[in-house]
Amino acid sequence: MIDFNVDELTPEQVSFQLILHSGNARSKIIQSLRAYREGNVEETEQLLKEAEEDLNQSHGIHFQMIQKEAAGEKNEFSLLLMHSEDHLMSTLTMKELVTELIALFKEKKL
Repeated sequence: MIDFNVDELTPEQVSFQLILHSGNARSKIIQSLRAYREGNVEETEQLLKEAEEDLNQSHGIHFQMIQKEAAGEKNEFSLLLMHSEDHLMSTLTMKELVTELIALFKEKKL
């Protein structure tokens, strides 16, 4: 896991780091569902684990931003930041949905 200090990055770099890590996670989540469809359960579980690691990177950055704001230091708001936040939140939703679908498929032996 790579640790970032958001104070050492420009606001654009912070946004792109969020997009990068959540985008990587999103790709792995979709790949995991495809791997399950092809009958490769081990690959499915590995991809979901890797996606979680990518999301942890995004969470770390996001948490630092929240801490800064809670301490009274405002984050620069931009369309890029809004896009990166949307990207992260939609990936988290996708992860929850795919995880539940795979659990359901396993339960029903599909």
